[in-house]
Amino acid sequence: MDPVEKALGLWGVDTAPYNFVAGRENRVYRVCTDEGDFALRLKRPGYRSEDELLSELQWLDAMDRAGLHVPQPRQSLSGKLLEQVEGRYADLIGWMHGTPLGEGQGSLELDDAPLVFRRLGRVLAQLHEACNAWKYPPGFARCSWDADGLLGDNPVWGRFWENPTLDPETRALLGRFRDRARQALERCADELDYGLIHADPLRENVLVDGGKIKLLDFDDGGFGFRLFDIATALLRNMDEPDYPTLKAALLEGYREVRSLDDRLLDLFLTLRAVTYVGWIVPRMGEAGAGERNARFSARARKLCTSYLLETRPV
Repeated sequence: MDPVEKALGLWGVDTAPYNFVAGRENRVYRVCTDEGDFALRLKRPGYRSEDELLSELQWLDAMDRAGLHVPQPRQSLSGKLLEQVEGRYADLIGWMHGTPLGEGQGSLELDDAPLVFRRLGRVLAQLHEACNAWKYPPGFARCSWDADGLLGDNPVWGRFWENPTLDPETRALLGRFRDRARQALERCADELDYGLIHADPLRENVLVDGGKIKLLDFDDGGFGFRLFDIATALLRNMDEPDYPTLKAALLEGYREVRSLDDRLLDLFLTLRAVTYVGWIVPRMGEAGAGERNARFSARARKLCTSYLLETRPV
């Protein structure tokens, strides 16, 4: 039997029509049933442990119950949120309707971009509030975007300073930034807001559905600095002509719900930029990886240079 149909059978929807929609960290299929549409996700082997995958689903369920617009996990016929099919973990979550905030590299095409970014800021703040209020279950396990997870010997997304395509000058630049950033985090870590974060609210992971903002793809969510979420939401929009307005709107929306100290936002924008230089390394064989790698490296060079010029070493 086809592994997709075998997986669907575990949820009792093996006769439902489905189609392939994405295949990066997960192979994702849209499944159309009489009860509505769902996303079947066959997990990338080895990317997350069973505990991490189950924890993500428990987290999504809690955030759905808290009133956030996130994918709602569905239990299988055996009452499980996570199943295994031919060596791959599988889950079934509600399909999220809406339009992505934007494409990865294209210009934003929103009727009222500042309003959308203000709403996104509110939603990120609501997510952080809901995460603070949630008592996660025993065994809850997610990655940590702390100082070690960003800059340690084995960062969550890889040793960015060892990307084999970097020229010696860029490699040295990223190394200097790494040292300076560690000093900054060591000085300020206790003052920074830290807890569960989405960690990847990129344009394509944010859906606009009328006046609603919906969040997708919690694959990389875990424990981290709340500014990391803000920086991730802003990073790919820095080249927009109205970026200062969008940034101000996002921060204003966030502060309508909870306080935010953004004095280290430039640091976290740079931290987010360098993570992609590590992330791309094991994906160099994928279509378009060379272009993405060049873009990630150029952005990291620009932001690291700016950060090092504007700050002083301890």
